[in-house]
Amino acid sequence: MLLFLPRRVSRPRLHGRRAAGLSLLEMLLVIALIAAIGLITAAGMSRGFAGMQLRSAGKDIANQLRMVRAQAIARGEPQRFVIEPAQHRWQGASQRHGEVPAKLKVQFEGAAQLATAPGQGVIEFHPDGGSSGGRIRLQLESAEWRIDVGWLTGEVRSGPWRAQ
Repeated sequence: MLLFLPRRVSRPRLHGRRAAGLSLLEMLLVIALIAAIGLITAAGMSRGFAGMQLRSAGKDIANQLRMVRAQAIARGEPQRFVIEPAQHRWQGASQRHGEVPAKLKVQFEGAAQLATAPGQGVIEFHPDGGSSGGRIRLQLESAEWRIDVGWLTGEVRSGPWRAQ
């Protein structure tokens, strides 16, 4: 009869050295790397958030301009979009209104004779789809979003702008 005896597993000898592990210096290095990655990520996200605000405000204003144009055509009477750059607010047709984030710089270029108060910018849309035309510029640091309204067609174009 054969007996199988369990083999004895030998332990690795340390030869006078202590067991393997992380030293305090290695732990501090890992913590410093995690902190650096966190700072870089946070900085990138804050820039991304600001860019998101710029894009969102630009698209919102462009959509409101398109709505005002559509209402002018549908109702058969002129409709106005009013923007007040210094106050960071706008008003469209049907008493719709909104605000532009305070971080953004707002500029208006258009027909000054349509404004009913100082510091106002007005784009008027006509029943045939045409408009008085104009440009709204939203800026944040070096980034810029432009909304252009064609005076002949009333077409609204919106997007980021890069200097050539």
